[in-house]
Amino acid sequence: MSIMKKYTIKDIAQLAGVSKGTVDRVIHNRGNVAKDVEQKVKALLTEINYQPNLIARNLKNNKVFTVGVLIPDPSMDPYWAVCMDGINSALAEFSAFDVRINTFLYDPTDTEDFLDRNEALLQSEPDVILMVPLFYKEATSVLQHYQSLNIKVGTFNNQITSSTASFIGQDLYQSGRIAAKLLHSISSTGDMAIIHIDEKYKNAVHMQEKEKGFKSYYDDLKGSGNTILTCKVKYVETEDKLRDFLNDHPKLEGIFVTNSKAFHVARLLESENKTDIKLVGYDLLSDNVNYLNNGTIDFLIHQNPRQQAYLGLKYLIEHLVFDKQTPEQFLLPIDIINSENVTPFLRP
Repeated sequence: MSIMKKYTIKDIAQLAGVSKGTVDRVIHNRGNVAKDVEQKVKALLTEINYQPNLIARNLKNNKVFTVGVLIPDPSMDPYWAVCMDGINSALAEFSAFDVRINTFLYDPTDTEDFLDRNEALLQSEPDVILMVPLFYKEATSVLQHYQSLNIKVGTFNNQITSSTASFIGQDLYQSGRIAAKLLHSISSTGDMAIIHIDEKYKNAVHMQEKEKGFKSYYDDLKGSGNTILTCKVKYVETEDKLRDFLNDHPKLEGIFVTNSKAFHVARLLESENKTDIKLVGYDLLSDNVNYLNNGTIDFLIHQNPRQQAYLGLKYLIEHLVFDKQTPEQFLLPIDIINSENVTPFLRP
């Protein structure tokens, strides 16, 4: 087995017939090199597959990297709490480098707060940004501004397809189809309901994509006889509006909750003695898991927010430290959780 030779700056300079300083300027894009000489050196670097020791370079230069993080406030929605675990895991992995995180938390129900926190983030002068673009309209504008400033951005959980930002998450349309398949497999007749809780549907692309996927599954069945209903509920009116919805639709046999708040529906189904209605939701919040284990929730789709945040930050740090390209899109598997397989997914 042959061993690839490690070339020094001196070796490359001798091969190219130029000074070490010229080679150094070409490698580090510092300019002040004649065009023909630069092309000659770059051709040689390609020929010998030269890989600079970026780790040693960055450690030697004591380079400080700053990452701005813009995510929903976990104190207002526990779904986001594990995202901080993922962020801390990525930081620990790159502890040899001076990577500093400035975290800005916004109210997940307030677009103005999202914009205000974004302004504060920009004032911190980040090298790169990791964010959850929860509100489509406002996030689109913000991402365009980042692009005009030439700031690399990674997003997770929600995808803004019109943006150049990289995305870590799941195929939300496909997850909606999976939810429909799950409900159809355990309740093939009767009305089915899609319930959106506590988010502005018109500005929430993730909810729209899940609804489209869910409806497309039943559309493909052709003649199934299932009526697909939708219900949009604000948090402050959750219990009363859901109770009215249940009473207005006595033929309801299945419910799909498009975010992590399925436990609200499960609680009401128990209090109204309607646990025969099948229920599918998202995410392993403790309340959801409790209702999964007692059978009120039949399935949970695991979005793995911890891994989304971890990978989002990892790719950005690798871009800063090693000059690696971030993936345009990285889709995580869609895990289907029931009471029999939930335990391994709860381990940190």
